[in-house]
Amino acid sequence: MSSQQITAADAAGGAPVACSLTPAGLAKQADRWRRLASRAMTDRTETAGGVRIRFRPEPGGEEELRKLVAVESECCPWADWTVEADAGQVVLDVRSTGAGIAALHGMFTGLEPGRGARRR
Repeated sequence: MSSQQITAADAAGGAPVACSLTPAGLAKQADRWRRLASRAMTDRTETAGGVRIRFRPEPGGEEELRKLVAVESECCPWADWTVEADAGQVVLDVRSTGAGIAALHGMFTGLEPGRGARRR
């Protein structure tokens, strides 16, 4: 996740695509994302409406992901954040419209999957 502020105008609806975290809060959140990705992320796929990130189901991983998503839902309400889990994987789907899609594609480009994972 990029530690840069994300701001843009959504051409489709005029809604601002912006992160409300402070620079320090954004850096902390980005660090948490990097740590989770390095230990549990298996792949990241850009979708037509945003991004899908898959994680291995490991102890504490889903809980940390849900905490991260709770923060993101507050600071970036222009996107729809969904976590689904089963025995084989934990999947984060994030969707938006207009400028939000490009923002989502850019937000997670710095995340590196854990060992043995693949990137799309």
